[in-house]
Amino acid sequence: MMRALWSAASGMIAQQTNMDVVAHNLANVNTYGNKKVRAEFQDLLYQTLRDAGGNSSANTTYPQGKQVGLGVRVAATHRVFVQGPLETTDVPTDIGIQGEGFFKIQLPNGDAVYTRDGSFKLDSDGYFVTTDGYRLFDNISIPTDVSRDTIVIAQDGTVSYTQNGQSTTAGTISVYRFINPEGLAAVGKNLFRATSASGNETLIDFNTSGESSSLAQGTLEMSGVQVVEEMVNMIIAQRAYESNSKAITTSDSMLEIANQLKR
Repeated sequence: MMRALWSAASGMIAQQTNMDVVAHNLANVNTYGNKKVRAEFQDLLYQTLRDAGGNSSANTTYPQGKQVGLGVRVAATHRVFVQGPLETTDVPTDIGIQGEGFFKIQLPNGDAVYTRDGSFKLDSDGYFVTTDGYRLFDNISIPTDVSRDTIVIAQDGTVSYTQNGQSTTAGTISVYRFINPEGLAAVGKNLFRATSASGNETLIDFNTSGESSSLAQGTLEMSGVQVVEEMVNMIIAQRAYESNSKAITTSDSMLEIANQLKR
């Protein structure tokens, strides 16, 4: 009976975390470049009451064992890096990534972080920056007297602009991939930090034959969260939480009955 109480309690705790993940996904349904997160569960230890293959008599063995599980836990939160839909914005400094890859951003302390959010702006010096003012690592600068409408960003990341009727190349926007993007650590503000699990960055060569990634100017990658899917996950989490709470109530009632045997 006590096992049932603790197992059901672990189920309630796990579903509470699951609900936290679902709520986070729904909260970021309009976040550019956002990737949905899913909670992954694992069963806990088992109490073995009888080993499989143990002797049932002098000449026979048990074909299966007898084990009682002790609950569940959230083993990991998995970020699903699938391509989100590209929305046309017609803003010349908006850049969407078609395929895999990340923009490399430089923090004020010099550290490198990565993002799928291509909603860039030009700062007072003409550099491409994020909404928080963090510069692209490529340090591409557009002259301040150049009209933004003349900026052209090619699929391979080449940035050019027209000034006095002459086209000039300002630089190339680099995009990087990771062998295990799920191993990246989210740091907020649509940014990720490389870890030992993600592996080192690898520069994407857009001119390589067979390369599927490319950049699309005037577009932004929308969130990969599907509202209907998250609503279904919310219902499942709610019912699982409710079922575990009823298991606790039932176990408590059974204990109460046992306590009332002697009066």
